[in-house]
Amino acid sequence: MKLILASNNKNKLRELRELMSDTGIEILSQSEAGCNFEVEENGTTFAENAYLKAEAVYKATGLASLADDSGLAVDALDGAPGIYSARFAPGGHSATDYERNVYLLSVMENVEHRDAKFVCSICCIMPGGDIIRTEEYCYGDIIREQRGSGGFGYNTVFRPKGYDITMAEMSDEERYSISHRGKALREFKKKLREYNDTKQ
Repeated sequence: MKLILASNNKNKLRELRELMSDTGIEILSQSEAGCNFEVEENGTTFAENAYLKAEAVYKATGLASLADDSGLAVDALDGAPGIYSARFAPGGHSATDYERNVYLLSVMENVEHRDAKFVCSICCIMPGGDIIRTEEYCYGDIIREQRGSGGFGYNTVFRPKGYDITMAEMSDEERYSISHRGKALREFKKKLREYNDTKQ
């Protein structure tokens, strides 16, 4: 079986390949599957955007296609940056992770209540059109300065609940064990196994 990741993000591709290494499933990136297009993420939720990306690749290939949409939701900002996490700062998509974090901290400079969560929504469309969905979270808070260099995105300012360090200060293994994406991918793998069992 082949499964197309509706993304060309090397970090996401590596994570998915590592997770699925014991399944015999061949994981291809979007570009490796010949899908050289960008999907307009015009949904209003993480789940909608994940579906739009998976649907576009599925329609182009007819193969099982998986997409995730993820981001940071800050309570005091009414859930922002949310689905706009990658283009939250001035400069939009051209802004660096560092610049996005600097902007977030400036917006929250006088905010006392700093609870936040990372969200990851996964959608996989199987051959024939069946859909497998998962959505997972990692709860924590936003600290007042950037710390660490691991991972990407808002990891340098996000401190998971129960920890004294940021996501960016964790090892890859520790971060993956508690992260929203790690949990969502593990739940997807479980649901995929159950789905395949029903088809046998």
